Amino acid sequence: MTGSQRPSALIALIAGGGIGGLATALALAQRGIDVRVCERRAEFPEEGAGIQIGPNGTRILQQLGVAEFLEDKVASPDTLVVHDGASGRELTRLPLGSWLAKRHGAPYWTAHRRDLHSALRTRAESEPRITLSRATEITSCRDEPNGIAAVDASGEVLSASLLVAADGLWSTLRRGIAGESAVPTPVGKTAFRSVTTAENMPPELARNAVHIWLSPGAHAVHYPVTGGRDVAIVVIADDPALSEDWDAPAATDAVKDKMKSFAPSLRSLAYSTQTWRQWSLYRLPPLTHWTSGRAALLGDAAHPMLPFLAQGAVMALEDAVALASSIAASNGELEHALQNYEQARRPRVSKVVEASIRNGRIYHMHGPTALARNAVMKLRPPERVMAGFDWLYGWTSKSC
Repeated sequence: MTGSQRPSALIALIAGGGIGGLATALALAQRGIDVRVCERRAEFPEEGAGIQIGPNGTRILQQLGVAEFLEDKVASPDTLVVHDGASGRELTRLPLGSWLAKRHGAPYWTAHRRDLHSALRTRAESEPRITLSRATEITSCRDEPNGIAAVDASGEVLSASLLVAADGLWSTLRRGIAGESAVPTPVGKTAFRSVTTAENMPPELARNAVHIWLSPGAHAVHYPVTGGRDVAIVVIADDPALSEDWDAPAATDAVKDKMKSFAPSLRSLAYSTQTWRQWSLYRLPPLTHWTSGRAALLGDAAHPMLPFLAQGAVMALEDAVALASSIAASNGELEHALQNYEQARRPRVSKVVEASIRNGRIYHMHGPTALARNAVMKLRPPERVMAGFDWLYGWTSKSC
């Protein structure tokens, strides 16, 4: 490819058909770039439970034309209520809903992850520049004089102008692109998740709200999904068990054991469902680089997040539009464009990763530090607390 080649002549290959991969496909297609998305599974993923999407994410979904497929399936909670886990006492009530939407020009949504993925896929299927390939796992890649060659699990060579590895925490392509053997390491906690009908919500708890319950070594979150018809529940607790499966079945008794110290109203809601899934939490040391030649890592493949700030999927959405913007501005100089994408995203993502880790420490405090945390939460004005997240929710693609 010569430096004068225009973006309209580009062909992108994306490894991974999850949220990040599909969002990247849509963002590139909007820039006139043809895209092939390769999903290793025979069917695109439908697993998962709840997902929270802050204004920095919903703004992107609107930009990509995905929001219209979601609007009857999401909830827009009015508040975020923080409870002391054992007593159920309310520590603070933070504004979401119209307050946050007015402040940032986009809503705060809660949804079933399946509905978000379905909306992205439906929008991608309507885009003639995007081809979706199932049962196609890209296992390696190499730069060539006029593009990049990717090899799938069957040995077939796929040619493209660039490759985006959006293949998740356990990325097959990470080592070849990042040039190092960094592997995820466990943090000693497990997340348990389920969905129950909204009819099971205890009457003393606000229905249209995100609820967070704090306990030593554990916390729980629940919020409305599927347009408020259901409630997603997530319990994250200290746990030595390890699994690389993101959607393993969990025994109900194991979940009950983790919830013994929580207030009766939360236990009542959690015990109303008998179907739980689980995944072990892992961290990845920061990579020295996310790109190599015409290949780039994106989302969890580059910077997996612990789920204490509800930003993992949203960071992949941000990556998608940032990458597309960088490529569109590159005049065909793809290696330079991918380097610019990384340089633009790395400080932002690092800050979010650290904020998520810090939130996890705060949520799981013990003893006197937990008492001090609770006192601070009760004293701080709720609007001031939320204003402290302007740096997070106010991000736009122009921020790059």
